Amino acid sequence: MKRNVLLVTGLLALLAPPAFADIWECTDDSGNKRFTNIKSESKGCRLLHVVVPNTVPGTRPPTKAFESPKNFPRVDGDTQRSRDAERRRILEQELANEQRLLDGARKELAEQESQRLGNERNYQRVLDRLEPFKKKVKLHEDNVANLRRELASAR
Repeated sequence: MKRNVLLVTGLLALLAPPAFADIWECTDDSGNKRFTNIKSESKGCRLLHVVVPNTVPGTRPPTKAFESPKNFPRVDGDTQRSRDAERRRILEQELANEQRLLDGARKELAEQESQRLGNERNYQRVLDRLEPFKKKVKLHEDNVANLRRELASAR
């Protein structure tokens, strides 16, 4: 079925006429070139004959798997496992550090939310004061989520 669809598509592409485009090359007094396909802007310009062929890209034969070049440097399994373990350890340390920073940011936000300053009769001023603290919490939450995603995809 798939082969028939490809065959029909290929035949239609071969039977389709090529597209023609009227493009003019314009040169100003300074020698700068400008190209246009708008006929009203083409006074004093030279018409270029451009044929855009209708082509269907060829299909590649299916390959087995990714094959690296023969002279490509290789790493043995033990070295790669130790690198992966080190990467995991570093990510776990970063996650623990980021979690600690997130807890601190949430604590600061909670402290700020519990305070009401005398010049904040308008609630918008309270929101403006709390905004940097909320942004800090959001930043650390995003970092924790990204580190967890990275740890989940690590070998």
